[in-house]
Amino acid sequence: MRILISVSDKEKARGSSSPYFKAMVEAGAPPEAIELVTAADRFRLQNGTFSGVLFTGGEDVDPQFYGEPKKYENVRSNRERDEFELELLDRTLQQRRPLLGICRGAQMINVKFGGALYQDLKNDFTPTIPTGIEHRQAGSRSAVTHIVTVTEPASKLAEIFTGNCRVNSLHHQAIKRVGHGLKVTAYSEDGLPEAIEAADPYPFLMAVQWHPEELTDHPEQIQILREFVRKCHEVAGAG
Repeated sequence: MRILISVSDKEKARGSSSPYFKAMVEAGAPPEAIELVTAADRFRLQNGTFSGVLFTGGEDVDPQFYGEPKKYENVRSNRERDEFELELLDRTLQQRRPLLGICRGAQMINVKFGGALYQDLKNDFTPTIPTGIEHRQAGSRSAVTHIVTVTEPASKLAEIFTGNCRVNSLHHQAIKRVGHGLKVTAYSEDGLPEAIEAADPYPFLMAVQWHPEELTDHPEQIQILREFVRKCHEVAGAG
């Protein structure tokens, strides 16, 4: 089994101390099967095989990829990472490998499917219900600050938990227009899409706006990671 975790250069430097790495081990992935990768690994990975890919948080996706100019100074993108991850996502989809997106990863997947993002929630997003939720929370990354509710009973997320749960929130961008072939499976209290999946049959494609790797002491959060790892095990066993 070989699970790729696409991260920023700063996160890759943390190695096995990365929260993503540690959470995947806690979810059942053997440490030797996990590989943190960045755009610097682009050519090395072109012909390699893998069992699944986790796309993680980090910089903003360049608005040019969803047909918009940059609108705000706080939009900070990494074009090299964007191009690498969009290419890696292409390969993942072509090979029908399990796919999990977290925060930026959810946004990038949505853009790949033709969706668009709110470039800055404070400037662009009008809540359907004014709750005063702060989507870019202060304080600990492992603190839970708002509720997300599963709205799609026929979803992989609904197999993990039903109703709602509390999550952390560490983003200033989010999904505005959902990509073709995707469906929203959970929303925040103020009407923001918080989770997406493939609308059509696919082995495993799930992406969440929050950070389950920081919440592994919450049963439903570690279960998201366990389901991804389980699907990667199945691919490795079938290969």
